[in-house]
Amino acid sequence: MAPLDTSDSADISSAALPGTGRAQRRVRRVIRPVLNSFWKVTLEGLENIPTEGPAILCPNHISFFDSVFTMVYAGRQISFVGKAEYMDSWKTKHLFPALGMIPIDRAGGSKSEGALIAAENVLRRGELFGIYPEGTRSRDGVLYKGHTGAARLAVKLGCPIIPVGIIGTREIQPPDKFLPKVGLQCTVKFGQPILPQRYLDRGDDHLVLRELTDELMFEIRELTGQEYKNVYATKKAESLPTEQAVITAS
Repeated sequence: MAPLDTSDSADISSAALPGTGRAQRRVRRVIRPVLNSFWKVTLEGLENIPTEGPAILCPNHISFFDSVFTMVYAGRQISFVGKAEYMDSWKTKHLFPALGMIPIDRAGGSKSEGALIAAENVLRRGELFGIYPEGTRSRDGVLYKGHTGAARLAVKLGCPIIPVGIIGTREIQPPDKFLPKVGLQCTVKFGQPILPQRYLDRGDDHLVLRELTDELMFEIRELTGQEYKNVYATKKAESLPTEQAVITAS
């Protein structure tokens, strides 16, 4: 693991201090009836989210609206990681952190480590933390190989991972479309918690983190019925098989 660059992580970690997400409860009360009027939302497995204590929610990622639906319907304060580029725009640099976003630099290395430290702060406060294990939005609707960040947090802190399967948000807002389509259906499924206790004595083993992450991706696939590809969605197009490279570049 690369050493943490504290100069990079300080600003990122501050996003997980108490007060971040301060507007989320009020926004949930306002937005929920709006979402219900625009789309037919079906919820399954809400009982799988613990009513208190830390848990990591891991949805598939097919649309910007995935974060909106998860935040509104999870029923508890939840902090999500989001791309650091949102902090470059005056339209989102204050709004998204107020809603609970933790910015992450997707270049990886020490900057990503800072976001995981911020997430650890959230979980130690007994709150929910949301992270997309695929690392980025799937533009073709396929479920891709998961990164091990969620597994690392779960093993370190002993908190459950909740797989989340979201269906329909890609149709609500297709890739590269600014305005969403109304009147469509969305289903959000909260799966059975994955408990990391059986991995705790081997938490430093990367193969253990890989095994736990693969279990998570299997459960998400069961919830969504998506096709699964055992490659990272964040790989550059030229490093992927020809068929996948075409999909990524389009």
